Amino acid sequence: MTEEQTKSQQLLDRRINIVANGVGVFNTATVKKAKGAIITDVDGKEHIDFAGGIGVVNAGHCPEPVVKAIQEQAEKYLHTSFNVVTYEPYIQLCEELAEILPHGENTKAMLISTGAEAVENAIKIARQATKRPAVICFTEAYHGRTLMGMSLTSKVNYKFSSGPFAPEVYRIPFPNFYKYHGTQSREEFVETELNRLRESAHSMVDINSVAAIIVEPIQGEGGFNPIPQKYLEGLRTFCDEHGVLLILDEIQSGFCRTGHWASWQHFGVQPDISTYAKSMGSGLPIAAVLGRGEIMDAAQPGTIGGTYIGSPVCCAAALATIQLMKDENLNERAVYIGKLITERMENFRKGCPEIGDVRGLGAMIGIEFIEDNDPGKPHTELCARIVKGCAEDGLILISAGTFKNVLRILCPLVITDDQLYRALDILENQIRMHT
Repeated sequence: MTEEQTKSQQLLDRRINIVANGVGVFNTATVKKAKGAIITDVDGKEHIDFAGGIGVVNAGHCPEPVVKAIQEQAEKYLHTSFNVVTYEPYIQLCEELAEILPHGENTKAMLISTGAEAVENAIKIARQATKRPAVICFTEAYHGRTLMGMSLTSKVNYKFSSGPFAPEVYRIPFPNFYKYHGTQSREEFVETELNRLRESAHSMVDINSVAAIIVEPIQGEGGFNPIPQKYLEGLRTFCDEHGVLLILDEIQSGFCRTGHWASWQHFGVQPDISTYAKSMGSGLPIAAVLGRGEIMDAAQPGTIGGTYIGSPVCCAAALATIQLMKDENLNERAVYIGKLITERMENFRKGCPEIGDVRGLGAMIGIEFIEDNDPGKPHTELCARIVKGCAEDGLILISAGTFKNVLRILCPLVITDDQLYRALDILENQIRMHT
């Protein structure tokens, strides 16, 4: 072990000794400081960040206007609990969110701390608004690790020996075109899957008992699977026909990641309720639930929220983040980054049969690795080797997918072109080395 490696390894060893094993280790990089798209580890080595804190730093690490807003708010007051003492940053942020993410003529919002909390509260709101108990979700979905979040989450690895789970949760197949279309065209596949949805109202759960259907328009942990346009339109129609609320989970796909404030704006399909977190606060823990005013107001006073709903410091960070995103045109930047990455990886894919698919929206890109040119044979080991090799070469990446065979790219949108090209060079070199 070299001296330069020692500090990072020592920190990781200390982690093993004191931190519970159940806390995941997705990459073995360490950090002493971070700025923009660069993470500097405790040994002084710079890494290009393609993970973005799992999609949290779309506006980059430590953006100066956000840091300044945090400092200024911290000098005024840190906490009063919005339930007890009302403060303007909470209200101002809700007003800003309603402007950029409108849900009809009258939008209302609530703030909490995490994406899982947002999902929990969205389900409670939907149940109170409809007076119905059941919720429909999808395979390959990820909605958090709280009780309801785990119940809605598909991947077994996130919930080993954690049951019993919340009742009245029903799961149907996500319309994963790449993996399951067989010989069908996209149109045929979508119609087949919509028929499966309609059949569920007769064979799985009484549709008159269903409060909501919750779906990620672009699955995150599930492998960056975009929902087909016509399927989401059909899902909206199905919900309208049966009085079911449509909840869109935008926690990983929101705040400029796809080239819009939310991916549902890309699809042009209006949710009744939607959830946000991650890049909303540039790393500070803040999340939101937005919805049509009459739906949001159906929740009785005191039934949603908690002690730390919308920390004033986190609200200040979120307001500064949104303004920075506007000033830097990060929605446009995401489209540019996504186009560059997709074109380059699609060209590379032509000579690499292990890459089964390159997909995504905007700068939310997934690269799926398979064996024998078969989508049914995920190449988990190859993906893990590439992640490890990239880390050694100064590129931080993480995987996704039920079988961890999908590289997900969530680089900060403030990444420079030079940093982006260097990162892709590292990635392509590692793929060549291991295939």
